[in-house]
Amino acid sequence: MPTLLLIRTGLTEYACQGRIQGTLDVPLSEDGRTHVEALARQLRAAELPIAALYCGPCRADLQTGEILGESLGLRPKTLDGLRNLDQGLWQGRLVEEVRTTQPKIFRQWQEQPETVCPPEGETLHDARARLRPILQRLSRKHKQAAVALVVPEPLATLLHGLLTDQEVSRLWPTSKAGGASSWESLPLAVR
Repeated sequence: MPTLLLIRTGLTEYACQGRIQGTLDVPLSEDGRTHVEALARQLRAAELPIAALYCGPCRADLQTGEILGESLGLRPKTLDGLRNLDQGLWQGRLVEEVRTTQPKIFRQWQEQPETVCPPEGETLHDARARLRPILQRLSRKHKQAAVALVVPEPLATLLHGLLTDQEVSRLWPTSKAGGASSWESLPLAVR
């Protein structure tokens, strides 16, 4: 079974502003680029034998993948199924705005996100359904190798929960500092 390195996409201006990005195509911020470059140096120094690098299709995912790929000597491959959770009409809005204008829904989204679908958005159930076949394909293709996935938030949290068989909550950071790039080594568990 492969080892999965889950790498969160670098910060965007939307993340720095506390905005809900969802599937909007936003580039890395300068801070995001700096964090990803530092992460690339850490991964190169760790000398992890990464066989493949995959990323989602949005600009920040691709930029993160390109920076990491250049450092690791890998060409990132884009997988559309790694696109972020579609947050529908909430995309582009401030998290704080949703919290103050829809406090009950916001609290429910934070505590029990499975029970909420953003207006014209995607459910967590649907997002998991598109992630499972990707994990199965990667498991068959890479068998015992280490594979890196560049995934944006909140999809990274959802994927982590899927791999570790844990419930997810707090999909939106409630401060403007949310989501700096980080990585974790996880066993690739296909469900």
